[in-house]
Amino acid sequence: MIQFKRNRRLRVSPAMRHLVQENQVTPKDFIYPLFIEEGSQSRTPIGALPGQFRLTLDLLADEAKEIAALGIPAVLLFVKVPDELKDNQGKEALNPNGLMQRAIREIKSAAPELLVMTDVALDPYSIYGHDGIVEQGQVQNDATIEVLGQMGLSHAQAGADVLAPSDMMDGRIAKIRQSLETQGYSDTGIMSYSAKYASAYYGPFREALDSAPVDEKGIPKDKSTYQMDSANVKEALRETQMDIDEGADIVMVKPGMPYLDIVRSLATQIHTPIAVYQVSGEYAMLKAAAEKGWLNHDEVMLEQLLAFKRAGASMIATYHAKDASRLLG
Repeated sequence: MIQFKRNRRLRVSPAMRHLVQENQVTPKDFIYPLFIEEGSQSRTPIGALPGQFRLTLDLLADEAKEIAALGIPAVLLFVKVPDELKDNQGKEALNPNGLMQRAIREIKSAAPELLVMTDVALDPYSIYGHDGIVEQGQVQNDATIEVLGQMGLSHAQAGADVLAPSDMMDGRIAKIRQSLETQGYSDTGIMSYSAKYASAYYGPFREALDSAPVDEKGIPKDKSTYQMDSANVKEALRETQMDIDEGADIVMVKPGMPYLDIVRSLATQIHTPIAVYQVSGEYAMLKAAAEKGWLNHDEVMLEQLLAFKRAGASMIATYHAKDASRLLG
């Protein structure tokens, strides 16, 4: 019998496979998270994130130039706030000369072509490690978004290109957008953590910033009252649409690999760019398996990154960005 249809004809050579490839990953797809700390001439290794460091401001210029030279278009900044500056109101978050604000200025000065994205949330500044103001054992939504609006404006004034609210408070996108528009920062973008789940994959990140929630005076140790239940899909669609309606320019799914179904669901129903965050636990798991010799690190890394694009992500926040960019050229 003559076999008229042979799918393998499109797999016979690297050239043919390249021509028919449906999805590709390039360095232009990446957002590289950066951790910043006070001090000088310090690259503090993060134990649970092999190959990742907290950098002091005086090392940021060279880091930014290296990232830009690799073709990575954006960085996402997180700061480790000294304990003595933490409180329950997020006052230090509004300091125009705070660590985040200085970091923004330093990177924009050194590599103006880089998009600087900034974490907008109170957990790095909170004595309780929560993303909002805590009263009587509860995270207060409306009081928190007032501070987030001011915090976002402060980042924009320092030169941030895109604000990335990661707190999951209701109404915070509208509050931040209002703060930006009324002060003339209409070109500042918002990348909202729209579908952020109460995940067990965040542990290494909280070590990096010393921001794990604490159990004190009845305050819950987890963030399940504001981050999403891992069992829910429809809720992600509802949260995302609300953020779009309030003025988000980009929406995000976090974590990444365990929630590819959420990325795909959003990609089929919305027309807003979708970011996915390959979180610290995902990164650490691959590093640990590769160290044991159980997986080929680079092959699995690239396969995972391709999975995000195949699911419908427009961009990927990943700690692998520099290594992947070197491999991809």
